[in-house]
Parts: sequence; C-alpha cells; structure tokens
Amino acid sequence: MRLLDLFCGAGGAAMGYYRAGFEVVGVDIEPQPDYPFTFVQDDALGYALAYGAYFDLVHASPPCQAFSITGNLARAQGKQASTVDLLTPIREKLQESGKPYVIENVKGAPLVDPITLCGSTFGLGVRRHRLFESNLDLVPHGPCRHKEQGRPIGVYHTLNDDIPQGGRTARTLEEGQEAMGIDWMPWKNLKEAIPPAYALWIGRQAMALLS
Repeated sequence: MRLLDLFCGAGGAAMGYYRAGFEVVGVDIEPQPDYPFTFVQDDALGYALAYGAYFDLVHASPPCQAFSITGNLARAQGKQASTVDLLTPIREKLQESGKPYVIENVKGAPLVDPITLCGSTFGLGVRRHRLFESNLDLVPHGPCRHKEQGRPIGVYHTLNDDIPQGGRTARTLEEGQEAMGIDWMPWKNLKEAIPPAYALWIGRQAMALLS
C-alpha cells in the first residue's frame, strides 16, 4: 500500500509507516535532505489535490506554531511566531476527497476526536504528547506511564540546556536520537519530529483496516 506523507519534515512519521508495511512518498515545500524515502519538494496541499488519489492513505503533519505552547509563549514575549492555520484547509480537502487520512498535531490543536500518544507508553525517553485525528477507527496505545518512565529527556530548544522546572534537554545528539528512537536526523529536525513508534502503531492499525 502507498502512503502520502504531507508536511513530511525529515521523516519521523515516514519511518514508522514504512516499518508498518507502507511504501512512502514525502512532500514538503522546504528541502528535506535527510528524508529517508522518496521525497518531492512541492506545496503539500496542492500535491495532495493533484496526486492524492494514487495513494491508499494520507498522513499530514501541518506546521503547528499557531497552536503550540512554544508559539503562544513566543507571542506573549513579543516575539514573532506563525499564526498561519494549515490544519483546517488540509482537513477540508482530505474530507472532500474521501481518502483515509491521519492528521497529526500538538496538544491544543483543534483536532476532531483525536487519540493521544505518549513516548512513555512506548518505552522511549521522551514524552512528546501528540494528537492524531483520523477517519479510520484508531485506538490509543494506552494511558501515559510517566511515573514508570521517570524524568524524561528533553528534545527541544538546544542541547544540554537546563530546564527551569527541573531536568534538562539531551546532552548530546546521540542521547536525543536514542530518546526518540531515531538515528538519522540532525538536532534541528529531531526536535520537531515525532517518534517512528507512534506512526508504526497507527500504521499497523491502518494497514489492517485498509486490508
């Protein structure tokens, strides 16, 4: 089966779907030299409209600055943060197409009846809560296991940085990669990615439902 990975970044989700059995094509308006599969540099929405019919499943991770906690904090501090909402138009187009789809975004994003995934349930060093909306009947991986996980490793901002509430970000790139279950991304992409384990969990469900 073929999967179209929109707003693909450096391929965290793509790797999970690939491990679930999908042939993956990624699309992003920015160049992604670290993307591990077939990549097309193009406008994601336009590409979906033109070629979405040739894929069995569409995954979209539209930029989340309009909804993220860090974006809200930046605006509160008088800094510039994007307010562009790409989530709404991509959902509208996917719903119009009737294609099976998954939309991923951060907590606070206006997703419809999403499931939440957390790194603590996958045995990862990060928590990285992410929401997933779909027109498929997906189930979550279970409740968070923060207590069993202990203090998570931060994979955001800068390396080896103290966190005011306690804890720290990863000391090295390798530590951050291990915490995310990703071994091919530089830090600038890693801190924006989703762990492949999330997409593997969703991809296996989607593969079974679509089969």
